[in-house]
Amino acid sequence: MPSRTPSNAKPKPLSDNDLDQIAAEIDAGRPPMVWFTTAAVGVTEGRSGKVVSLGDPADGDFLQIRPTGSKDVLSFGPTEVTLVKPQRDKPATPPSKPAPEKKEQPVTPAASPSTPAPSAADRKPAGEAPAAAKSAAPEAKPATASRTPAAAKATKAPAARKTKAPEVTVTINGTVDGEWTVDVAAGKKRTVRAVPVTGTAVAQAAKLLPAEVSEVVDGLLESVRGAQEAKVQQLQAELEQARKLLDELSD
Repeated sequence: MPSRTPSNAKPKPLSDNDLDQIAAEIDAGRPPMVWFTTAAVGVTEGRSGKVVSLGDPADGDFLQIRPTGSKDVLSFGPTEVTLVKPQRDKPATPPSKPAPEKKEQPVTPAASPSTPAPSAADRKPAGEAPAAAKSAAPEAKPATASRTPAAAKATKAPAARKTKAPEVTVTINGTVDGEWTVDVAAGKKRTVRAVPVTGTAVAQAAKLLPAEVSEVVDGLLESVRGAQEAKVQQLQAELEQARKLLDELSD
């Protein structure tokens, strides 16, 4: 069988410049093509895929890649893929076999008429010749197919890679002045930041949650309501004082 010549060139992992180039192509609507290295888990080395989005580098596996021929989008790190297309190994040309040398056939001299013919006792039975030839032949052993590390790796089914689902965190912030905002974070990336909501919406949402949460939110709303009532009374007193002063100045 022809042997395959291994390539000495090792694929380079993605550099910062490569990541900038990938981000630019994604923004331009052209998902770039990458190839998986030996560090990729669950994907055959040399298989291609397209980078559909980039996450937070702090997550480690922040490249969202769809392998060629698959509908799933999986997470990989920068060391598991490369922008350099791997070269396919070409089969080496088997060495040509030298032409077999022709051997001269020895000339057998003709039997002399005076040579006596072999007697029946000297002759061996016809059945003994195949038996002797069979015993002289080496015992045939069953051929065992040797498995090279590459073949063993090819037959091993790739382990299924689980797609990481980012955790979603919703945070409600309130102040003593009755101002409420909502923040939403997917994993370590904040997708919604300080969106204003009303106290009524917060109270309605709290009623749909467990009783412990509803009690805490109701207590906060009651505290804000009391602070606002005290503020209104203070403003009314200041307004009344200002009206009296204005009446005195008008007289």
